[in-house]
Amino acid sequence: MGSSCTIRALGSILHKITAGVSSKCPNASARTGLLSRNLSSSSSISPLPSSWISTPIGSSPGARRTIRTVSPLSMGRRSSKIAGRKGAKDAKKAKLYSKIGKELVSALKKGGPNPVSNTALATILEKAKELDVPKEILDRNIKKASEKGQEAYIEKVYEVYGYGGASMVVEVLTDKITRSVATVREVVKNCGGKMADPGSVLFKFRRARVVNIKVSDADKDQLISVALDAGAEDVIEPPVYEDDTEEDQSESYYKIVSDSDNYSAILSKLRDEGINFETDNGSELLPISPIEVDDEAMDLNKELMTNLLELDDVDAVYTDQK
Repeated sequence: MGSSCTIRALGSILHKITAGVSSKCPNASARTGLLSRNLSSSSSISPLPSSWISTPIGSSPGARRTIRTVSPLSMGRRSSKIAGRKGAKDAKKAKLYSKIGKELVSALKKGGPNPVSNTALATILEKAKELDVPKEILDRNIKKASEKGQEAYIEKVYEVYGYGGASMVVEVLTDKITRSVATVREVVKNCGGKMADPGSVLFKFRRARVVNIKVSDADKDQLISVALDAGAEDVIEPPVYEDDTEEDQSESYYKIVSDSDNYSAILSKLRDEGINFETDNGSELLPISPIEVDDEAMDLNKELMTNLLELDDVDAVYTDQK
């Protein structure tokens, strides 16, 4: 009886919070400020570009901010590109919703169902509203949190060696650590990879806030201007393939990279300019020195990452492969 009352009470709060929010991504201009969030769900990260465009900003004489923007050279056959793009957006959204659900369960288990006294819960509910998480997913995880034996979720990171010298970082949010490590090890072994010792791979990446903007939604020069004005670090263009069609190009994304301090300013600037965007749900790991691999290694690494992302406990897989 007590748990059902708790669910009804929190359900009422959720209804007020999510009322009027559609299941589709709203226009950027309708969004409100984001709270600091944790982790992203993406199978790979575009490499940091190497050429630079210097643009002066600020009122002091000679003040300049340097920002780099270039299309990364993409390796691999067209079949790999298509396979990587098909369903990627849906898979990313599914992982995002799954992570929000896990965070909701943990917040409820640790702090109770009252968002007024449970600040972690209030933050997650606000995040869910911002990211348009369907109400049925929230309701399902609220119920799950009240089930006997359900434990809070714990964050874990596993490091992996792939093919061709590539490395991977696997981010996990799990309620059973023994299960998560066993399933990750099994997939890595079956795909021919190798588990790495803690710290042997992670140093090859840096964490940053990332805003994704569809190529068809913005002009590159406009994005560079927005990024400079808001204090962004980089604007990364999508990979370029010789056989790209217009549809391929329109489904690609720019990435604006920043630190946490400037992230909100970038979102505000994008809203002011009327540019639609997708947030990072916290942060992404970007490779410090991306490496090139041959086509065979690329395909094998993609297979490994795909299989890892199919695990329920895995929220994100990052690679330093170009």
